[in-house]
Amino acid sequence: MKDKYINLLFSMIQDEEKTFKKQEFDIGKKEINEMLDAIRKVIFADYFSCRSKRQFVERTEGMLQQLQRIFKDIDRTLDFEYLSQEFLKNLPDIRILCLSDLKAAFQGDPAARDEAEIMMCYPGVYAVFVHRIAHLLYKMEIPYLPRVVSEYAHSITGIDIHPGATVGKGFFIDHGTGVVIGETTEIGNNVKLYQGVTLGALSTAGGQKMKGSKRHPTIMDNVTIYAGASILGGNTIIGENTVIGANAFITASVPPNSKVSMNRTKRDIFEIKNKEHSYEACRRTDKRNRRMH
Repeated sequence: MKDKYINLLFSMIQDEEKTFKKQEFDIGKKEINEMLDAIRKVIFADYFSCRSKRQFVERTEGMLQQLQRIFKDIDRTLDFEYLSQEFLKNLPDIRILCLSDLKAAFQGDPAARDEAEIMMCYPGVYAVFVHRIAHLLYKMEIPYLPRVVSEYAHSITGIDIHPGATVGKGFFIDHGTGVVIGETTEIGNNVKLYQGVTLGALSTAGGQKMKGSKRHPTIMDNVTIYAGASILGGNTIIGENTVIGANAFITASVPPNSKVSMNRTKRDIFEIKNKEHSYEACRRTDKRNRRMH
C-alpha cells in the first residue's frame, strides 16, 4: 500500500516537471536569517560590538562569502564575485537610509527609550531594514532572492512589503502587524504608517496581463496613515503633508495638506479637508458621491 502512494506521488511530480518551469535551490529560513544578521551587523557595526577596523573587515568578508554562497545556490550562472561587490558598493547608501528610518522611529514614538531599543525590538524597523536589502537585490535583478528575503520578514513581523516597492528616507511603520505594501507602490520621504494599512491594487483580475503596470498608489512626502486604512489603485496619489484617518478606504487621489477622516454620523462617508476646500466623499469615491462645501 505504501509503495502505491509513493509511486503515485512521484509520477505526479514527473508530470508536473514537464508542464511547469522549475528552479531548484535549497535555501531555508536559517540561511536567510544568517545572511540578514550578517548584513545588519555590518551596516550597524556601531550597534553590534565592532571594536576595531580589523574586526569590521573580517565581519564584512564573512558577509560577502555568505552572499556568494546564496547567489550560487540561487543560480550557478550568476557572477557571484561581481554581484557581491555591487552589493557592497550600495551598502553606504543603505546605511544612510536605515539611519533615517531609525531616527524617524525614535522621533515618532515617545515610548521609545533610545535608538538601540528600537534597533533590537521594533518589528516595523526590522521589516523596513529587510525591505531596503530586498529592494537592492530586486534592482540588481537577482532571481528569486528578493522575494524570499521579503517573505522571511513577512513571516516574522506580519508586515508584507513587496521588494519592488520604492520607499524614501525616514520611513516608519509603527506596530506594523497587517501592513501590506504592493510592488509598484511609491512612498516619499518621512512617511509614517500604522498597523493594518494596505497600499494595494484596485483589482488583480487581469492577472499576468497587468505585469509591469502601475497598480499601487503613490504616497508623497510627510504623510501619516492611521490604522486600518486602505489606499488602492495605481492612479491614486496622496498629496504631501496629508493625514489619512483610521479605516479610510480611498480609491481616488487626495490633495496635499488634507485630513481624511470618517464622518461619525455617516459611516460610509469620509470627510476630506484642507485649506482650500473640504468635501465629503463616499467610499465609492465617484463624482456623483461627492458634496463640496
